[in-house]
Amino acid sequence: MPATTPSIAPYLAAFESLRASRAGEPAFVREARGAAIERFAALGFPTPALEDWRYTNVELIASQPFGAAPATTNGLTAAGTEQLAYSLGGTRLVFVNGRLRADLSSARPAPGVRAGSLAALLAEDPGAVEPHLGRIADVARRAFPALNAALAPDGAVILVPRGMVVTDPIHLIFVAQPDAERIVAHPRNLIVAGEGSQVTVVESYLGLAAGVAWHNLLTEIVVESGARLRHLRVQRQGEHELHTSAVAAEVGRDGSFSSHVVTLGGRLTRNDLDVVLAAEGAECSLDGLYLLAGAQHLDNHTHIDHAKPHGTSRELYKGVLSGASRGVFNGRIRVRKDAQKTDARQTNRNLLLSDSALVDTKPELEIFADDVKCTHGATIGQLDEASLFYLRSRGVSPEAGRSLLIHAFASEVIGRIPLLPLRAGLEADLLARLPNFRAIEEGV
Repeated sequence: MPATTPSIAPYLAAFESLRASRAGEPAFVREARGAAIERFAALGFPTPALEDWRYTNVELIASQPFGAAPATTNGLTAAGTEQLAYSLGGTRLVFVNGRLRADLSSARPAPGVRAGSLAALLAEDPGAVEPHLGRIADVARRAFPALNAALAPDGAVILVPRGMVVTDPIHLIFVAQPDAERIVAHPRNLIVAGEGSQVTVVESYLGLAAGVAWHNLLTEIVVESGARLRHLRVQRQGEHELHTSAVAAEVGRDGSFSSHVVTLGGRLTRNDLDVVLAAEGAECSLDGLYLLAGAQHLDNHTHIDHAKPHGTSRELYKGVLSGASRGVFNGRIRVRKDAQKTDARQTNRNLLLSDSALVDTKPELEIFADDVKCTHGATIGQLDEASLFYLRSRGVSPEAGRSLLIHAFASEVIGRIPLLPLRAGLEADLLARLPNFRAIEEGV
């Protein structure tokens, strides 16, 4: 193994400890963990010298050691957890510091659906997981997914059988232990929608940590032929919390994958979302909304790979930034040589509410086929003065007018969220934040 820097050494020690405690894991898991820690040691933490990280410095993570913490809750109850996460109903799985807490969960999956602890299923029936786990995510070239693959103690597994229509959402809730200093959680999730099935999965990340907490997650998603999977991720973490995520999805023939990512909290957030439309007629839609204030930093990287003909993709990401916050959007669409009749559209729009807020946006198209319809675009602007003047002329105060225009800008994405309770909760969160934007902008 290569020589390491001090920032990497604690994680190598954590790997050795985990490996000793998990001697009974299946051989394919142990081998994958070993390969992943080797890759992390070789890659190290990313730096702005790398093109994909040129606008994002992870020194807040790399400069200080983070240790795993026990799955404690300090008084958090099942009812309190559900209320914090919008009370969506259906199956609820709660993970504290990356480990399932059965006492906080309410597992009521439909007959035939397996929804629970990944670690438990690996112990009970590893054959159900082996065909999919580690097959889709890019662990070899990315440091944070590699670290997760090496150190993840647990996570969620959702296996929906062929033809099953799951009407109620499956809700995964992730929280950090409230009182520990500099703790890290590495939840690893696997979601498989069998041929012709339909399911909605929600991931919620809640901010309960008093100290510095880091969630480093890896989610792999398989959408088999004709399946429909709706995947919603909401991040509402605290002002000191750090969040790095890698979500990788593969969509089969005539399958459909929709992603909704809403970022409302966190000091530093990096979201990587990779979708491969791997068979003819596959489709995806990616929606994102980020509301940033103060010194928050968010980096959204998306990659849609059209690998086969007649694929369709739609992407809309919108951001509202105030204070000295910074946003990054890098959206890449690749159309391979054989992916004729591809239809792809991508849009990124950003609204800046202060002179100190900053956005770097980089939409990309790589087209190697000749019979396609592909468009992309990005905008960065401020509130429209003509619209504000019109509202004032109709008796609307300047503050109310600003809130109205911001709400209209953000609601386009929120309105696309398919779950009514989640959509209503996010609308309430948005309205609660609007009066604060002006104060943040003016430094009050």
